[in-house]
Amino acid sequence: MGKILEIHDLKVCFHTEDGTVHALNNVDLTLEDGITLGLVGETGAGKTTLAKSIMRLIPSPPGKIENGEIIYDGKNILELSDTDIMSIRGQEISMIFQDPMSSLNPVITVGDQIAEVIQVHNKDLDKKEVFNRACEMLEMVGISADRAFDYPHQFSGGMKQRVVIAMALACNPRILIADEPTTALDVTIQAQVLEMMRELKQKFNTATLLITHDLGVVAQMCEKVAIMYAGEIVESGTVHDIFNNTLHPYTEGLLGAIPKIHLHEKRLQPIEGLMPDPMDMPKGCIFCDRCKYATERCKNEHPQITNVGGEHTVRCFLRQDEKGGEE
Repeated sequence: MGKILEIHDLKVCFHTEDGTVHALNNVDLTLEDGITLGLVGETGAGKTTLAKSIMRLIPSPPGKIENGEIIYDGKNILELSDTDIMSIRGQEISMIFQDPMSSLNPVITVGDQIAEVIQVHNKDLDKKEVFNRACEMLEMVGISADRAFDYPHQFSGGMKQRVVIAMALACNPRILIADEPTTALDVTIQAQVLEMMRELKQKFNTATLLITHDLGVVAQMCEKVAIMYAGEIVESGTVHDIFNNTLHPYTEGLLGAIPKIHLHEKRLQPIEGLMPDPMDMPKGCIFCDRCKYATERCKNEHPQITNVGGEHTVRCFLRQDEKGGEE
């Protein structure tokens, strides 16, 4: 399977009046053709910032991509002109934003909103062809074509999310970035939307970056996982690696906080403490203050990513020592 997107050493900062926010710190990530990669982490970890960096949507000012490369189709997205990135955005790399309620224009019918995406990237199509394709996309996500003339307020939350997915897939992109696509939905509708996304992925063979904080969704939807904490990838590998051979203490904590049906536990096990202040990052391991295995070395040295076999990588001195050094 070929690599469709490669991120190398990506660093993103936001320069504010109060100081510099270090949102992403030397992030490396690879997305392969037809694979769903789950990007997991708590709120504020930098997941959406990474997605917006790929789309070249970091607001500047205050945001600035300080370092790194995002290689798509042999080209560095960060070096493309505004015209070139406009042709890629929506057509080849598409994004489902976190809140469908604010992603849709309340005064334009949903059919026209999907048609607009198709028209921008298919100048040769006439208005009737464009609208017919918009109706086909609605049907594909389980909404009757005659609802193309309805406005967003006439749809439920789950239906709006389906419309947003139809917009994102309208040009059959090679990469789909889904930023917490089921956050605002109840469990039943969430299951329906995830099932629909899985079916569409199989139909189009789209590479998907699924951003979530729900490890249950990851287990259900993804082949590979990257765990993000305070702007860094701390562990990555296949779903089997992450769930069955957990290495990083943060990943261990995330899994420990999930209720287990077969155990009668009175309380969940939370991860004590808070993420470090992104304006004042520690010089050592960023998880050090919350880690039960932390040593003096963790406070003073910053661990590098170590390959522990196959595709499994981890950023932790404990695991480096076990494996006999760094890669």
